[in-house]
Amino acid sequence: MAEQTIFERIVAREIPAEIVLEDDELIAFTDIAPKAEMHVLVVPKTSAYRDVVELAAGDPDLLASMVRAARAIALERAAGDFRLIFNSGASAGQTVFHVHAHVLAGADLTEESLA
Repeated sequence: MAEQTIFERIVAREIPAEIVLEDDELIAFTDIAPKAEMHVLVVPKTSAYRDVVELAAGDPDLLASMVRAARAIALERAAGDFRLIFNSGASAGQTVFHVHAHVLAGADLTEESLA
């Protein structure tokens, strides 16, 4: 049996997180190493999908729910504008292989500010 990802452990409440949104399908929480004024991760509770490509092929409705959650978080916590990032693969920066979206918002979201 594969070791649980950090996200599975957060869903199971084994690891604390600052949860900002939760429903039956998703959990969203602040990133512990923020890259912007607001940096929230939106994570499906299922670990069935390693990345956004698998999710889009396997459950496009769940992907749409993630985008709706990102928008709701940005409307509540920022001015409504946001950047939504999915990393797919280790060479693209993915470090946890449980699909998740980074929702970023704040003063300056230029490429230089996120380096």
